[in-house]
Amino acid sequence: MSAAEWKQKCEAEWSLQGAPMPDSLDWKAVNDAKPFRRNFLKNPSPHGLSKDTPPPEPDVPEVPTRGPPRFQPDGDFSGWKTSIEVLPYDTSGIPEGAVVCELPQYSWFSMEQLVDLKAEGLWDELLDAFQPEIVIQDWYEESQLHESIYQLHVKLLGADKSTVISEHTANPTEDLSTYSHNWKEVSHVFSGYGPGVRYIHFLHRLKNKFMVEFYPTLFTGSSVMVRATKSS
Repeated sequence: MSAAEWKQKCEAEWSLQGAPMPDSLDWKAVNDAKPFRRNFLKNPSPHGLSKDTPPPEPDVPEVPTRGPPRFQPDGDFSGWKTSIEVLPYDTSGIPEGAVVCELPQYSWFSMEQLVDLKAEGLWDELLDAFQPEIVIQDWYEESQLHESIYQLHVKLLGADKSTVISEHTANPTEDLSTYSHNWKEVSHVFSGYGPGVRYIHFLHRLKNKFMVEFYPTLFTGSSVMVRATKSS
């Protein structure tokens, strides 16, 4: 196929009529990259779980292991930059003089990725003028370990990787009165964000608890995708 034919194929296949499509681009490479049909996040389900199947019930042994404290869940976190924040013990509700044998210790487990939009097949003119919708989606386990077990912070960044053009934060509160133990969806669509976006920084944090045994909050199906739809 000629360069013009590859360009026409991309325009038709992704319904990009009206979007800037400069002849200087290698349209075969753009077609091969499939930027409108892929999740840009690597390893979106490190625990090997699917949102289409309920999260597993915690495995509570008959005899507590009482091993050393743990603050990171099991999983293959390749592709993610991870960090741990161990939170101080909460003693606010303990009466003066009370003897405490065990207290839960909570920690935040953070995972982040930086997406290079141009490396994923998008181009300057499309991002600046057409501004396609950028769709964020995530699923976390309703572990009910605490009233706050999940946080999301996504930033659209400029070419210098530090200028924040747009951002979205989610910090839901859990209902601890009813045990349902399902996956909970968190999603957001960036639109009309303005010119200059070249990178997406995706960060989410999940809270874990250690008290004799380790109790994690799991996640699955994290995604960053771009729709061939013009932002309003």
